[in-house]
Amino acid sequence: MNGPAHYREAERLLDEAISRGDFNPRAEWCLELAKLHTALAHVAATAQASDGREWVRVAGPWFSDMSLALDEKDIGPVGAK
Repeated sequence: MNGPAHYREAERLLDEAISRGDFNPRAEWCLELAKLHTALAHVAATAQASDGREWVRVAGPWFSDMSLALDEKDIGPVGAK
């Protein structure tokens, strides 16, 4: 799921929470999940605005399919420059 998809899902969940009304457990769950999707959309937007290399240094070891062509020096330990 990309940033815009997370944003759309957050909006959908907020609409569902509103339609269910106050004091509904499902509405509370929708609100919490909407917060998560909003945060993920923010992270995606931040990553797209960066040059990509600093994100690969932090997240690269946990992802096997990185779309950026990088030098080995870019996938060093966190905080490496």
